[in-house]
Amino acid sequence: MAKLVIVESPAKAKTIRKYLGDGYEVTASMGHIRDLPASQLGIDVDHDYAPQYISIKGKEKLIKELKSKAKKSDGVLLATDPDREGEAISWHLANILGLDPHEPNRVTFDEITKKGVKEGMAHPRAINEDLFNAQQARRVLDRLVGYKLSPFLWRKGAPRPVGGPRPERGRPDHRRPGERRSKISSPRSTGTWTPPWAPGTRASRPVWPPTQGKEAPAQTRGRGPRH
Repeated sequence: MAKLVIVESPAKAKTIRKYLGDGYEVTASMGHIRDLPASQLGIDVDHDYAPQYISIKGKEKLIKELKSKAKKSDGVLLATDPDREGEAISWHLANILGLDPHEPNRVTFDEITKKGVKEGMAHPRAINEDLFNAQQARRVLDRLVGYKLSPFLWRKGAPRPVGGPRPERGRPDHRRPGERRSKISSPRSTGTWTPPWAPGTRASRPVWPPTQGKEAPAQTRGRGPRH
């Protein structure tokens, strides 16, 4: 039986499969597979703020396929991206597939090249729980602020995000990208300024550097910069 390697994207899966060759089956998790529920807080504030994760809507079939492939494989290696989001994805995959997160079933690739893939496969490790906890803490804080603090601020007069509340992932601008681009690229008048010594005026241009021992010529209208 082949070993199952799980990455995040189908494009990476295709490239890594080519580098690993026979003996490995490479598949993609398509990013995160579990998250906090979208319709409720999803955090047990009475029990150490424990997050209550559920499978992401639309990923049920994929999760079932991953479980089936893992059951038929000769072992599973979690090869999601080497950052906190990737570590969190691997942690959730391990939880769903029944893997021990303390066992060396996690590999990372610093570069998607034959050398980088071979190097990563040669150094499996346990899931970095500190990195996972960093992602989880940010996610929980994001949800708490979105569900608890944002409504309070709205009641105090803070502007609501355009398009309705987005509690778990607040964005300052929900306009369509094309609309934003047109607004950025459209010319905007900033007004004009005419110096008092411009042609058609009677004021003289200020003298610089100042004349030694003599006063600068008097200006009959307006004042130029004072040095």
